[in-house]
Amino acid sequence: MATVVMGRGVRGRRAAATAALLAATMTAALAAGCTGGGGAGDDGRGTPEESKPGTSPSASGLSVLAVKIDNASAARPSTGVDAADVVYAEQVEGGLSRLMAVYATRLPKTVGPVRSARESDLELLRQFDRPTLAFSGAQKNLLPLIDKAPLRAETPGNAPDAYFRAPDRQAPHNLYLRPSKVMPETPGEAALTTGFRYGSAPAGGTATASQTVRYPAASFTFTWSKARDRWLVGMDGSPATTSDGKRMAAATVVVQSVKVRESAFRDFLGNNTPYTETVGSGKAKVLRDGRAYDVDWKREKATDGTAFTTGDGTPVNFAKGQVWVVYTEAR
Repeated sequence: MATVVMGRGVRGRRAAATAALLAATMTAALAAGCTGGGGAGDDGRGTPEESKPGTSPSASGLSVLAVKIDNASAARPSTGVDAADVVYAEQVEGGLSRLMAVYATRLPKTVGPVRSARESDLELLRQFDRPTLAFSGAQKNLLPLIDKAPLRAETPGNAPDAYFRAPDRQAPHNLYLRPSKVMPETPGEAALTTGFRYGSAPAGGTATASQTVRYPAASFTFTWSKARDRWLVGMDGSPATTSDGKRMAAATVVVQSVKVRESAFRDFLGNNTPYTETVGSGKAKVLRDGRAYDVDWKREKATDGTAFTTGDGTPVNFAKGQVWVVYTEAR
């Protein structure tokens, strides 16, 4: 179970050991993604009618690019995450974390390291109109569901020119994407059909210096920097930086309490893949401008964005800039 703690960042006690085990054993399984597992459950693909190509909401006619980002300690520092409009963080097997970076207003030259997709991604991505999902592979029984989902899948198998291996990294933490090879142009802000609102801060809130979210073998800490007017990102008790040495920072952070349950799939070590339910309603904490706001969230169906409101139903505005959404198990 994930827990949320106010205060300074703390190191996940099992993060280093778990990451080392995965790094040693994943290399042989990389080409096929994860292996083993069960049958299909919630696949997020919708009805056949919903899965037909639609009209993109963006002026360019393109939807967003979503990239699955490796977040094991051996994969850091990452590349291109600072250019994303939204970064989603979720718990995966072994209590570790993985990121999904969503791009609409600008595309970096390189993004990575790229890793495998999860069942929860299909439901999360339904809020966008046929997004492009870049990932390294997936559990073999999940691949048919991805093929049927209303998205465009781009992997090293069908877009080899878009990917490359970094010589200074060890597999499986060395696969990178060139976004320009899978997206002809920048989609534009209109493609961000997340339901997020931007504007002046809501009334109230609590002055907050930092916020930590813990998974069983990983943690995120967001520390307010008045000088930068941003929440500085920490991972597993250490500052999170990009490959060019810049500190990761968010304008708004959402710690969203959701239901996390077992899925129908397991990884090659036999660990069940957690399924993060992003459709429904619940509580969340929104961090912006050095303050924390306790809010409600609601997403009625998968094709909707997520609405965040105060207790009286007033929509909550986010600060302009990158948004991090960290999913944590409701308690």
